[in-house]
This record gives sequence, structure tokens and C-alpha cells, in this order.
Amino acid sequence: MTRVLVVDDQFLIRAGLVGLLEAAPGFEVVGEAGDGAQAVRLAAETRPDVVLMDIRMPGVNGIEATERILAEAEGRPPRVLVLTTFDLDEYVYGALRAGASGFLLKDSGPERLLAAVTAVDGGDALFAPSVTRRLVEAFARQQAPDPAGTALPDLAVLTSREMEVLELTARGLSNVEIADRLYISEATVKTHLNRTMSKLDLGSRAQAVVLAYETGLVTPGG
Repeated sequence: MTRVLVVDDQFLIRAGLVGLLEAAPGFEVVGEAGDGAQAVRLAAETRPDVVLMDIRMPGVNGIEATERILAEAEGRPPRVLVLTTFDLDEYVYGALRAGASGFLLKDSGPERLLAAVTAVDGGDALFAPSVTRRLVEAFARQQAPDPAGTALPDLAVLTSREMEVLELTARGLSNVEIADRLYISEATVKTHLNRTMSKLDLGSRAQAVVLAYETGLVTPGG
């Protein structure tokens, strides 16, 4: 049973998502929130597997809520699936940077939404990695230096093979394509990527892609 917290400031959209999930086998809605602050509180109380997170909300938006939920989680943090009206959205980039597992367009059909929740709950890639790459490329080159001076993780902690897997992941290749390129098994690719994420303290594949661009391992258009 996948336990889901639904967050959206528009009542009708939130009610529709809740109704869809409750009608489908294998899902349980453990709470619903109308803003980011309420989402943070309910995530701590209900400890969902997946948070369906509206990104543009007044007050505490989806980016800040995602950061706080993941930072304050006890045990395995929930997977955050961002809901947006269009894919090339700077808010979505910010949420992926903060650790969201992926994003989904609000006009996606019911089957797509249920499949997306199941995918992120299992830790799988939500969509073709090329979609993440397109989004990240669109905004990574626009990012100004962090005024807080936050240091990026040092990629020197990675082995040469882990670096290869990270680079190919950021270039938009799937696990199967990476396995074919490097002549290793798909399971080995997953192992390398998991170790990379652990060493760099990353919570999602999308966050790994963002980091690869921000550290210069991969460059937009390269």
C-alpha cells in the first residue's frame, strides 16, 4: 500500500487527486494540505511514502516545503512528486534541486498519475531522463552564484566508474542505455548510481542530474 499526502492550494484539483487515489487499489491518502506549511506539518505527522506537491502556492511554496519535508524526515524520507502546469518551469527546477524525485504535468491522465506515484515510491526514474535533462539545461546555465556560499559536493569522492555513470545519467541516458554503453549489467548501473547518491548525500536521480550540471561535469548543450 502506497501512502500518499496530497498538496494543492486549489480545492477542486486537490479533491480530484484524492478521489482518484482513493478509488484505485494499492493507494491510501493519509492527508491533504492546502499550502506548504500545512504540508510540512502533515508530512511529519503522517510519514507518507509519496507527497504529491503543488509547486506554486502562496506563502510557503512547493520548493521550500520540499526542502523542509526532506530535511525533517525521520527514517526514509518521502518521495516528492511535483505537480506543475508546464514542464519548463523554474520552480520545478528549484524543487528538483531541493531533492524532489520528479515532476508531473497537471493535465496528465489518471493512469499516468498512478503510474508516476508507483514509480517514485519504488525509487525508479519517473520519466525519460531526457526530460529532466531538458529542464535542467534550460535553467542550470541561468543560475547565479549562491549568495550563501553553499559548497557543492566534491566529485573526487567518486570512483571513475561512478563518475561515468553519473555523467551518462546527466546526459539523459536510461539505466539500460548506460549498461549497454559501459558493457555492464543494469543492476550494476543502479548500484553505482546508488553509491554515488549516498556519497554525495543526494535524495533522487533528478538531484544527481542537477548536481552534474552545477559542478561542471556536464555542460548545457555539451
